[in-house]
Amino acid sequence: MVPNRRLGLAHPCCIGLLFLLLLPSSVSVREPRHHLPSLIPHSTLPLSRSRFSAKTQLDFTTHCNESCYHKGEDTDKEHLAFETLYFDGSRTLTTVDLEENDTELPFTQPRVTTPRRKRQKRQIYGSDGRFNIRGDHFLLDYPFSTAVRISTGCTGVLVSQQHVLTAAHCVHDGKDYVKGARKLRVGFLIPPSVNGTRPGQAPSKKPLVRWVRVKRTRVPKGWIQGPQEVSMDFDYALLELRWPHRRPFMRLAVAPTSDNLAGKRIHFSGFDSDRPGELVYRFCLVEDESNDLIYQHCDARPGASGSGVYGRVWDDTLERWERKVIGIFSGHQWLEINGENRDYNVAVRFTPLKFAQICYWVHGNKVDCSQD
Repeated sequence: MVPNRRLGLAHPCCIGLLFLLLLPSSVSVREPRHHLPSLIPHSTLPLSRSRFSAKTQLDFTTHCNESCYHKGEDTDKEHLAFETLYFDGSRTLTTVDLEENDTELPFTQPRVTTPRRKRQKRQIYGSDGRFNIRGDHFLLDYPFSTAVRISTGCTGVLVSQQHVLTAAHCVHDGKDYVKGARKLRVGFLIPPSVNGTRPGQAPSKKPLVRWVRVKRTRVPKGWIQGPQEVSMDFDYALLELRWPHRRPFMRLAVAPTSDNLAGKRIHFSGFDSDRPGELVYRFCLVEDESNDLIYQHCDARPGASGSGVYGRVWDDTLERWERKVIGIFSGHQWLEINGENRDYNVAVRFTPLKFAQICYWVHGNKVDCSQD
């Protein structure tokens, strides 16, 4: 079928995609209120310079049994401590304390259910349900414009004028930073019509990329040297750019239960390795969720790791559904429950503690860390 060039979506289901993107809000759902904790830095210790000896692992797979699936939120302050990598290779470790405050936000403990039907394939489930995003109006429009490339081969999402969230395994293997993190960069897509093609020159068919250096990288201690099942729970990192960008960014939210997402759907856009140079969008239903992970069958390939997983979350202040980042796409997990193995694509859920940590990284204080 010939792609709909006017929409710029190279997929036969483009009309359905447009319908879902423009779908009006349904009846609002109000969740019980929950106090948002604050992260208070305790001490900052200098560390030795990184060796940058690790290899980037884009195809990230873990295993989980009933004990890790049913565990509650990790409140260990040691896991919420964080390491900071500076552009010159120096590192610091910041320990933290937790403080309860009066900031309230909706939060419900995820339901724990029996995982659904068994799947055999990895990462692509049945017919491929991904959409290539093409055309200036889509590439430069929100929410697709919030997706950026990471120079190690992953994807990231803009969450402020100077910050990008991605997966921790894109920059660190749990023991050391990957080789490409030494001169880490973030890439912004420039559509063909605005990439400066000179008169008489053949127009570029694919977007060009403008690269910006990263000034500072932050990784939670829960990822560094942690057991594998804990590592995926903390598979997120924040990159601070050397200069602010001018594009729209997507705000963060504590992940609600799937019952409190519009349509019970999640969405994310990334740079899948099997479609080089293309921004790829997908959406799907949430299949299951633990306290720390979102289990789903959104089609994805290596390279999509680090994509910002978002949903339409009810905003009490604006009284409407708003797209907000509620997690980071991590990779693939084999889940063994009651003696049966099932496989899922997995995203890290933003719990109240993780939200507080990331918010502190972005704002540098607890005053600005609220659900906005």
